[in-house]
Amino acid sequence: MSISFSNQAPCPLPAATAASIAQAIIPVAVDDGARFELLCVQPVGAWRQLLYWLPAMGIPARHYLPLAEALAAHGVAVVVHEWRGIGSSNRRAGHRDDWGYRELLAHDLPAALAVVRTRWPQAACWLGGHSLGGQLGSLYASLHPSEHAGLVLVASGSPYWRRFRFGGLIGMAYVLAPWLAALVGYLPGRRIGFAGNEARGVIADWARSGRTGRYAAAGMAQDFEQALAALSLPTLALRLHDDWLGPQASLDWLFDKMPRASRRVEVITSHDLDDRPADHFGWMKTPQPIAARIAGWIATQEAVPSARTHPAA
Repeated sequence: MSISFSNQAPCPLPAATAASIAQAIIPVAVDDGARFELLCVQPVGAWRQLLYWLPAMGIPARHYLPLAEALAAHGVAVVVHEWRGIGSSNRRAGHRDDWGYRELLAHDLPAALAVVRTRWPQAACWLGGHSLGGQLGSLYASLHPSEHAGLVLVASGSPYWRRFRFGGLIGMAYVLAPWLAALVGYLPGRRIGFAGNEARGVIADWARSGRTGRYAAAGMAQDFEQALAALSLPTLALRLHDDWLGPQASLDWLFDKMPRASRRVEVITSHDLDDRPADHFGWMKTPQPIAARIAGWIATQEAVPSARTHPAA
């Protein structure tokens, strides 16, 4: 499925809203030489809650600025991650530069979140993500549950082929994508209309989970299925009503791996989005209703002891 995003800057915020939030760019350096930038949008004045946001596969961080601005207007600070190989990253996938889930989960995310914790040590950090970002956020949280107040998933779920309406075709894609990535040196997502130009290792790990229904990462010894089963963080999942890439069955498969997690599932319809399509990417053009749901849910969780903090700013 292809999606096009404008290269133009997001529409200007109303003056009253713009005056109530502040933006910053935070550089991150990883021990293997990878570098990227985090985009931060925070309320002006004191705030307590921070959502660390993981984009969908191939989507640059800057495309989530409208969501971050809408959340900041509700009093929730947002830091948007940049995936290796995308946007501000100094890496580009190719024959000579490859990585997989291991680099994303064991190198990039720890380095970025360490910077965030140093900068805002008193903030309650919620981990959220869109599509693959929600999956990787769940995996990271399962390895580091004490670091996070809870999880937020938008248009996310397991990619297991048996949980989709046209599962046979999707299963075939999980065979062909790694083959194409190995042939070209990377998955040419921009050319084929799916994701970005993705590293061979990322596609191999992603496709494996799609074929088997189980999470694993080449080079990582951790048992993700066992870690997910032990995860007990509160979790909000927002499913888009018209999203064939994130059907209920896919979300259920992911949630079934986390039986101890308290969960809330809400379905977003086109009516909620001012009659825009309630699909996998369409919500990004009208993120305010999504932001309101997330901020409202975080507010209900704030009384939970693990989410109590002192003001961060």
